[in-house]
Amino acid sequence: MVITKRGLIVGATAVALTAVTVTGAGLHLSQSQAFFQESPKELVDEVWQIINRNYVDATFNQVDWETVRQEYLNRPYTNKEEAYTAIQEMLEQLGDPYTRFMNPEEFKSMQIDTSGELTGVGIQLSQDEETKQLIVISPIEDTPAFSMGIQARDAILQINGQSTEGMDINEAVSLIRGPVGTEVTLTIERVLDEERGTKETKDYTIRRERIELHPVRYSYQESPMGGVGYIRLTNFNAIAAEEMRDAIQDLEGQNVSGYILDLRSNPGGLLHSSIEIARMWLNSGSIVSTVNRVGEMDLQSANGRALTNKPLVVLVDGGSASASEILSGALRDNERAVLVGSKTFGKGLVQSVRGLGDGSGLAVTIAKYLTPNGTDINQEGITPDVAIELTEDQQKLLRGDRTLIGSAQDPQYTKAMEVLRQEIATARARRIPAN
Repeated sequence: MVITKRGLIVGATAVALTAVTVTGAGLHLSQSQAFFQESPKELVDEVWQIINRNYVDATFNQVDWETVRQEYLNRPYTNKEEAYTAIQEMLEQLGDPYTRFMNPEEFKSMQIDTSGELTGVGIQLSQDEETKQLIVISPIEDTPAFSMGIQARDAILQINGQSTEGMDINEAVSLIRGPVGTEVTLTIERVLDEERGTKETKDYTIRRERIELHPVRYSYQESPMGGVGYIRLTNFNAIAAEEMRDAIQDLEGQNVSGYILDLRSNPGGLLHSSIEIARMWLNSGSIVSTVNRVGEMDLQSANGRALTNKPLVVLVDGGSASASEILSGALRDNERAVLVGSKTFGKGLVQSVRGLGDGSGLAVTIAKYLTPNGTDINQEGITPDVAIELTEDQQKLLRGDRTLIGSAQDPQYTKAMEVLRQEIATARARRIPAN
């Protein structure tokens, strides 16, 4: 899909939820000082004030935000549901699907998701900026959606027979979620050949499950250049950094010669998690900078505590978004790693998630982030150093048998191993004095 993507990716795991909810370029969790009192109008005004103070675009995407305030505060509200509807209407005027209101149930779900556990089918959603279609960023590995064959860039046309045309992502998430053991039917449109414009439409009936998100899987793999540490990171939730540290330390103890870090289909997650993990690979250099509407920058850098300096290759694809792009961009710009695979998703915005007084929440786009070289990847993505696309048949094979990911039957992994061998040989040559 060469779609202009604007997904709900905010804190990466944020939604690794069943459909997406918070993943993205980075997630700052903070508590608003809002109070609901007994007046729904207080909540409407509190949301307006937060946007007015913090939204990334001082023009509010060419919206007269003061006039919006007057319009919505002049309305009568008899209950909080009316206030919720008004808030959603108010935010829609910004044309930014990342900035969104969550009712108390949705906000609670988001907080659970970032903790590393979720209930649902295991997909992350985005919304095409132009067509407004709901787009799958990526199915989470080893979940019902993954097993059923849902793919990155699939468009969801219907949920249980209900059209998604004009549907808000939060509404879609609510419809896809449900009790463990129940089923949801997604009508999927898939592009078969982008150049020819051929597509297929198919129904997928998926059983909902409780999903524990252990984001790191790793293994020691033999190669002609010695042992290789293969680490697959599937999302940046609250336990990702801890699990990554354990993996690197274990593999270092086995004296590997180099690493392959697999970020394919990783939709992103918590900003601080991506920074912590970058510091495990980088001993020096900047990691990411954020720019708000007045141009202020918050620069995050390495802290001299890298766990290894051995050669590193990073695998990425179109499902690598947000925090994955922060990490891969930092490693490449600092010449710490070679990127292999296909172009990443392109999510370069930062959201702040705030709790409101009645238990609801608000996600606000507050900044954009730049890679160490100053690259703004929003809607552009990161092009890998070594490009290799998977064919449809290759994708089906890997989806059908997850154990093949990171094996000789995984062409992108095979290419990464080839590149890593070259990097290991180069590193060894530098250490051997010429005669």
